[in-house]
Amino acid sequence: MVGIDIIGTGSYIPEFIADNEKFSNFLDTSDEWITTRTGIKERRIMTDKPNYYMGIKAAEKAIGDAKIDPKSIDLILVSSCSPDFFYPSMSCLVQKAVGADNAACFDVNSACTGFISALDIAQKYLLTNQYNTILIVATERLSNHLDYTDRSMCILFGDAAGAAVVKKSDKPYYSMLGASGDEFKALYCKVDYKANCPFHEDEMPFYNGLFDTESKKRYLQSDGHAVYKFAVNAMNNAVRKVMEMGGYTIDDIDLVIPHQANLRIIAKATDMLGIDNSKVYTNIQRFGNVSSACIPVALDELKREGRLRNGMKVCFVGFGAGLTYGAIIAEI
Repeated sequence: MVGIDIIGTGSYIPEFIADNEKFSNFLDTSDEWITTRTGIKERRIMTDKPNYYMGIKAAEKAIGDAKIDPKSIDLILVSSCSPDFFYPSMSCLVQKAVGADNAACFDVNSACTGFISALDIAQKYLLTNQYNTILIVATERLSNHLDYTDRSMCILFGDAAGAAVVKKSDKPYYSMLGASGDEFKALYCKVDYKANCPFHEDEMPFYNGLFDTESKKRYLQSDGHAVYKFAVNAMNNAVRKVMEMGGYTIDDIDLVIPHQANLRIIAKATDMLGIDNSKVYTNIQRFGNVSSACIPVALDELKREGRLRNGMKVCFVGFGAGLTYGAIIAEI
């Protein structure tokens, strides 16, 4: 079996704190309304720098924590659904900044499932023996994607980046990834640009009225009920699948790090799994939903706090736009 060693972690959290009271200054909402529905008390917003800046800072910390020469990195994977450029890839911007001159680079976008997807891709590349050291970065600036007149959406998201350096090991590792493309309308954000090609015809009819308002043409949209139903079932089923693959029971899992979308989703899914709350790590109260950065930010917090022990079986589980989902059980 080829598993992974997470030899370094890092994160970057913007300084500006947007607590719930700040939203009540311009929306019909309150701290009680937001907290009751989401579990979120505050989130961080990047006010003056691009997304890739956060990714670079998280990457630098992970490389420092791993105590490696950046030139030893063979591959850089960056997960982001909020990149600053169509191209070049965010991974190339990270490569330049950290001095990982010998690394291949590409980006991954499976929205909030992105870190799980990237970690699983890394494990598969390590299997080939062609790659020995891989840097994974998840960086998200979702504050740019939000309609701040929509109180149901703009309160949910924040900005952050997390990173991990991984190498091959012989530790247990099990994974599954999935998607339900039929449900893409439940969670989406359209690219907002106007093409000036003289040969183009109107593209909107193809979408059957999906973008019938200015907000829908520009900002993140979600069907909360559909996402809740999908997320709870996807998380429950994904964890059960990887436990079955490894021959584990829920009692064998030492720690669950879920995607931090909504505290009610996490509570319902983990209750269905029958896992004790003491084994489930959450930080949504402080950071909100930072998409694919949620899990690596949590992982870095746990490592810095000394809460990760050698031999622990950790389950990463999440879901995102697409709709996508996935889970990994790895011994760290």
